[in-house]
Amino acid sequence: MGDDAVTRAQEAAAAAAAQAAELQRQAQEAMRLAQEAAAAAEAAAAAAAQQAATTPAAPSDASPRASSPADAPPEASAPPEGPLDETAVEAIRAGYAFEGAALELGALVNGDPRPDVQVRIPIAMTNRHGLVAGATGTGKTRTLQGLAEQLSAHGVAVFAADIKGDLSGIATPGEGNPKLLARTEGIGQAWEAASFPVEFFSLGGTGRGVPIRATVAGFGPLLLSKALGLNDTQESSLGLVFHYAEDAGLALLDLDDLRSVLQYLVSDDGKAELEGLGGLSTATVGVILRELVAFAEAGADVFFGEPEIDTAEFLRTAADGRGIVSLLEVPGVADKPALYSTFLMWLLADLFNDLPEVGDLDRPKLVFFFDEAHLLFADASKDFLAQVVQTVRLIRSKGVGVFFVTQTPKDVPGDVLGQLGSRIQHQLRAFTPDDAKALRATVSTYPRSAYDLEEVLTTLGTGEAIVTVMNEKGAPSPVAWTRLRAPQALMSPTPDASIDAAVAASPLQARYGTPVDRESAHELLTARMNAAAAAAQARADAAAQAKADAELAKQQAAIDRQRAKDERAAQAEYDRIMKQTGGSSRSGRTGSQRSGSSRSRSGSSSVLEQVLGSKATRDVLTSVVEGIFGTRRRR
Repeated sequence: MGDDAVTRAQEAAAAAAAQAAELQRQAQEAMRLAQEAAAAAEAAAAAAAQQAATTPAAPSDASPRASSPADAPPEASAPPEGPLDETAVEAIRAGYAFEGAALELGALVNGDPRPDVQVRIPIAMTNRHGLVAGATGTGKTRTLQGLAEQLSAHGVAVFAADIKGDLSGIATPGEGNPKLLARTEGIGQAWEAASFPVEFFSLGGTGRGVPIRATVAGFGPLLLSKALGLNDTQESSLGLVFHYAEDAGLALLDLDDLRSVLQYLVSDDGKAELEGLGGLSTATVGVILRELVAFAEAGADVFFGEPEIDTAEFLRTAADGRGIVSLLEVPGVADKPALYSTFLMWLLADLFNDLPEVGDLDRPKLVFFFDEAHLLFADASKDFLAQVVQTVRLIRSKGVGVFFVTQTPKDVPGDVLGQLGSRIQHQLRAFTPDDAKALRATVSTYPRSAYDLEEVLTTLGTGEAIVTVMNEKGAPSPVAWTRLRAPQALMSPTPDASIDAAVAASPLQARYGTPVDRESAHELLTARMNAAAAAAQARADAAAQAKADAELAKQQAAIDRQRAKDERAAQAEYDRIMKQTGGSSRSGRTGSQRSGSSRSRSGSSSVLEQVLGSKATRDVLTSVVEGIFGTRRRR
């Protein structure tokens, strides 16, 4: 019973709120009609005054007519409540009355909103680029969401980085409430909850979404130098490395590939490869390698690799003809600003390279929202800025529009601002002298208007902006203080479970979800360097073996010489002993004695010679002699 009572009470409250909203709408409509009547009366009074001035005066002798209420002059209209008179209001009304399809931004504010004066952007002019600027909390994200929703509804694809996660609500219908409905009715917006087709992406698979990857070669040396914070000399050296890798057939797919090429080119084997190109400084390579390590630790290593995203995926439309909103989840962008900003710039450059020239279309193929744009231009080199300016200037002919979203226009270089056709400027704050200077500089860039823009820009409410766009003839529209429309989708994040289900069901997940590691520069150079190391080791081993063999031969020769010497000494000793044992008898013996002795010695000598001349005796003597001279080899 209690639950039924609560339900009835809620229904009664909702009905009362709806009735109040309807009464407010009727009151505002009555006010609008009254204002139109007053304007008509003022115009009639002016016409009557002009007619009276040109009508001849009555004769002097004519008797005057009695005055009547009908003859009394009309009561003067009340002065306008806002900064603009009715002539300026009509000029704004005419300035935004486009013939073709347009994005509805909101209603003119002149004291109160004027729902009869709508401020719009021609869809055909959205490829002339734009700027959405304003301080934190002034409604830039909601403006971005409203533009994305309307572009999608008109069949235009959208790409945007979801910095805070709020934009994921585009995939979920919004939730109405009395405050929202009162606001939307006050500006002439017939608000209805709606959702839009969304594809969720992530950088290299970090976070939820289909992984977006790029090869190092596809990223290019200029953007990579910007991401690494290299100076001009280091940037030039990195360009040389890319040139060599391409000529040598070494695919640069991930950061390991680039590191391997850098290390190879400063090795003994690789230095000769760049002789005709000027060579590389070891110190420069050391700096680049250190920056690559820091870059990888910041999360960039997961972004580089294959499969590389085909940027044509961002130009798709849904089955019902609405453009698909591609949202890139970028958690913690402040921790890796260089990667984030250069990645978005790479997407634009890749689109520029791949898309054909189409000229001016009735509606662009893609509108690209570059949030936190100041990160792109911080500490950028002249060459990098020149590349950005060229891309922004020429990519509109490929059917792509770019909207930069940042806090103040001074975050965007003047050469880039000069390419932007539409401006939606939310509140600016002037708390410091630098802020005041930036405010004056911003005001000086607007067309002439009846507004005191220095005052107005600092007093705009949340969800209000100063708008000027490029009309269908390419001229700037009048400056208009505008209360912007509310998004139709959810203005808070879509639940995580819904995002996970959408990612799992995406056909892109099967194509890009699993990383691929094919043979590239790292593997080729590792194999080459391993082969070179193996060859060098084989040469070193052969040289060591040859040296060992030479030393062994030298030692063997010394042994052989010593053996020969020992053998000669042994032979000499042998000859000496033989000589002593074979000598003649002393003189003075008788002939018979000598004759007997001679016969006796002859017999003895014959026996001794036989004994001493045998091989066994020579071996024994040799052993004895060797033992005497200490030359016997030890075994």
